[in-house]
Amino acid sequence: MKNAFKILIVVMALPFLSGCGYNKLVTQDEAINQAWSQVENAYQRRADLIPNLVETVKGYANFEKSTLTAVIEARAKATSVTIDPSNMSPEAIQNFQSAQNGLSSSLAKLMVVVEQYPDLKANQNFLELQAQLEGTENRISFERKKFNDMVGAYNTARRVFPRNLIAMIFGFKERGYFSADEGAEKAPAVKF
Repeated sequence: MKNAFKILIVVMALPFLSGCGYNKLVTQDEAINQAWSQVENAYQRRADLIPNLVETVKGYANFEKSTLTAVIEARAKATSVTIDPSNMSPEAIQNFQSAQNGLSSSLAKLMVVVEQYPDLKANQNFLELQAQLEGTENRISFERKKFNDMVGAYNTARRVFPRNLIAMIFGFKERGYFSADEGAEKAPAVKF
């Protein structure tokens, strides 16, 4: 009965649907899926760089194996967490972000340990990989911002009248945002 009522409403409203915002919601929904693909692409680039970075660092015999192992394990975990673009709930985004944060943390520890090895810091391969990794982190930040901008426009569009009725009828759901990590508002302590 409930479905029959929805179908009746749609059939009666069909002549008016061209200006109702359905097409705009579909366009914005697809733009979010595309933006999400770019976010995943940037994270994949980072994951692809890590084995080369680890191999370059491994060449230095005294390097701490536990740090390398942590980076490799964090990369494996981060690449195993995926999101279905049709179900980007805030919880799913948070789970994905948590896995990526673990990898970021491991990489940060790796870079701190690298500071203790002047020969490694002067190695051309390492310097090039480090620059590529830094560029990739900037791309990730840019793509996440672009994704959040698109999610904001879509979530706003699906909540305004009369589009909220169309969104409800056709099942357009709220999309989740990337958010700052817990504790990110505090500046890190630097100790020498």
